[in-house]
Amino acid sequence: MPRFPCLALLAALLVAAPALAASVEVQVSDGAGKPLPGAAVFLESKDARAAAKPGPAVDLVQANRQFQPAVTLVTVGTAVNFPNRDTVRHHVYSFSPTKKFEIKLYVGTPAAPVVFDNPGIAVLGCNIHDTMAAWVLVLETPHHGLSGADGHLALANVPAGTYRLRAWHPSLPAGVPALDLPLQVAAAGQAPVVVKIAGAAP
Repeated sequence: MPRFPCLALLAALLVAAPALAASVEVQVSDGAGKPLPGAAVFLESKDARAAAKPGPAVDLVQANRQFQPAVTLVTVGTAVNFPNRDTVRHHVYSFSPTKKFEIKLYVGTPAAPVVFDNPGIAVLGCNIHDTMAAWVLVLETPHHGLSGADGHLALANVPAGTYRLRAWHPSLPAGVPALDLPLQVAAAGQAPVVVKIAGAAP
């Protein structure tokens, strides 16, 4: 038995205690200050990159000759299925350096999902229906989300520390990088973050 049982117990509790974390509230607006729904917000740091793991497979559906959802956020290494629930065949492709792939004319769900194994933004289209477009953001952080109809989102359980807050919207011109802001996350009492993406529109 340790000579100092109280000290031994305290040390064990400190080792077992989770890192202090906070909920980061973000309000996203366009250049005119209006709420901007559908904006991707993510927090990057060295620790966030180390904590990012491939998530469970997700579905990017084709229905009513549209991709649903239009914007999908995944961590590096996550597999994406492309079920076709339309009454017509689709030909899904991406020429983006982040992930180049092609699923030729098909119905139903292809047997093999597409694994997005490099960070960046992949732009998707349909070779048959030119108006169809979607975006897959492949991230190196578990701290990410999309703003709601009111432009608001909350990132839960973010460990205290120094981050780069990135924000992006599909209405931005092609090739425009995500907004990049420094952010210090406190262990408690985190103030809401206001983000304005100039050049984006609802």
